[in-house]
This record gives sequence, C-alpha cells and structure tokens, in this order.
Amino acid sequence: MNVTVQNIFRDIQAPAGGEQFVTLWQNASVKIERIVSHSHRSPKNFWYDQGEDEWVIVLRGTATLEFASGELVELRDGDHLMIPRHLRHRVARTGAETIWLAVRVK
Repeated sequence: MNVTVQNIFRDIQAPAGGEQFVTLWQNASVKIERIVSHSHRSPKNFWYDQGEDEWVIVLRGTATLEFASGELVELRDGDHLMIPRHLRHRVARTGAETIWLAVRVK
C-alpha cells in the first residue's frame, strides 16, 4: 500500500474576496472539500440550497453564516455544525483567511 501524507494548510491560493475549493476525497456518497475564503461573502440575494447534508468546521479563521430564517451563526477556530439538505443558507462574511473543511453526504 502506498500512503502519502498531505497537509491541509498547503497550497492555499484563493483570490482576495474569493474562495478556493479543493476536493480532498470523494466517492458516490461522500465528498470532502477544503474551502479557503478570503474576506468572502455570498452575492446579494444568493442562497445555497443543497441536495445533500453538509457538515462544516472552521479550521482557521472566522465566518458568519446566515440562514433564510434570518438567524446568523458565528464560527471561529474549531467550531462546526451540520447543515441539513435544503436548509437555505449563505456566507454573510469570513475573515481575511478562513479555512474550512466541508463534508457533504448524499
């Protein structure tokens, strides 16, 4: 078996005000992504409405998620939550460099 060690904090290249998505692993049921956000926010009137459950954790940085109900959820280093499928949400704002891990389950 050939095992390769990688580092989640390497090769970060998200543009200012943007995001970088890197798929770390996936199969037919699960997708694991690293997301790097630089002072990012979702476009006005845009909502994620995903067809899969999503568990996210902020590894480094800060983020505020806004839900269609109007609830704002603040996340800091180590904070995580489960977003059920079709729960409309958006990124209200992130810190200058926020690194997330997202696990999407169909």
